[in-house]
Amino acid sequence: MSRDVISTDRAPAAIGPYSQAIRANGFVFLSGQIPLDPATGQMIEGDVEAQTRQVMKNLDAVLAAAGTSFDQVVRATIYLVDLADFAKVNAIYGERFPSAPPARATVQVAALPRGSKVEIDLVAIA
Repeated sequence: MSRDVISTDRAPAAIGPYSQAIRANGFVFLSGQIPLDPATGQMIEGDVEAQTRQVMKNLDAVLAAAGTSFDQVVRATIYLVDLADFAKVNAIYGERFPSAPPARATVQVAALPRGSKVEIDLVAIA
């Protein structure tokens, strides 16, 4: 089994002991992304919609670095601090999956790193 670390400066650097993604056995496992600006490493300003757009940009950059894309995503998990934001986040998330969306879970959590309102992780076909 091969195991390759995926890393790009087009997405935020890891803020802990983890990789942006790992490619193994034909899959790419992306770590959760929060709305950090890759250039500054700081949280972006804005509401949950702005945060979700940044998260999706960060995920797109990691997918590209791994040589794959949103159309190859097979599993996603969305973490929300407030499930009342579900419809707003879902609408933005859905823009990347206009047909045949991946399997998914959405969960409410007590808190996310750096005060983020949303975090999303993915599994894609390599």
